[in-house]
Amino acid sequence: VHHPYDLDSGKAQTPLRAEVRFEVIWARLAELAQAANPPQRARERIDKAQRITTQLIATLAFFFATVQARVEALNLPLEIERCLFDELIPAAYLDRAAQRAGRAEQRHRIEQTRDQLRAGLQHAEHPLQRLGAQEREELERTAYECADLFQRSSSCVEGRNGQLSLHHHGRHRLSNRKLRALSAVHNFHILRADGTTAAQRLFGQAPEPMFDALLKRLPMPSRPAQKRPRNPRASLLDAPQMRAA
Repeated sequence: VHHPYDLDSGKAQTPLRAEVRFEVIWARLAELAQAANPPQRARERIDKAQRITTQLIATLAFFFATVQARVEALNLPLEIERCLFDELIPAAYLDRAAQRAGRAEQRHRIEQTRDQLRAGLQHAEHPLQRLGAQEREELERTAYECADLFQRSSSCVEGRNGQLSLHHHGRHRLSNRKLRALSAVHNFHILRADGTTAAQRLFGQAPEPMFDALLKRLPMPSRPAQKRPRNPRASLLDAPQMRAA
């Protein structure tokens, strides 16, 4: 809901339209919560998430205002400017959204919408096709820069500082599973200066080496999936036959 462009149609999702869609979602969640009668803590989480709606709407408004200012600064003809707003920037955003999609079916659905926009942009009668190759390349680069202005919550985990934050965040509170694993390492693997483990000192005899015991009892891990090479990004404006020429 909080994408600036509808992933199914590619049309711009104004802050007003997003606000209406959020109201429908929160009303439905309120009905489900009333029927399920969740504990008070769960209700508080729903209320907390609902309070963020105002910030999400403000983010959309800021995004569209920034995009409009950047495009208007180019002093383009009105027809080209409208093509940039209504088709090229949405296609660039959908291309970015498809790359970030977590599931294959979601990625294919977004790519289908993007390809529909791309087909219209590559039509010989389209106003952008009357421009020179260099002008089209500059407009496409501008479209991707505008699309990249919208950063969702996943951006907080990107970069070195984000990785360090997540690394230390996992040590603030140990789960029961991690605590048991660390206890096993402490009792059966860590050696004192005299070469003994805590288990050996307790039972009076050396246990089987920890990792040798694990290798005997645990199944072998499955073969990792082969990493698929990422295809180079296709141009939104130049058709394949035009690039080959």
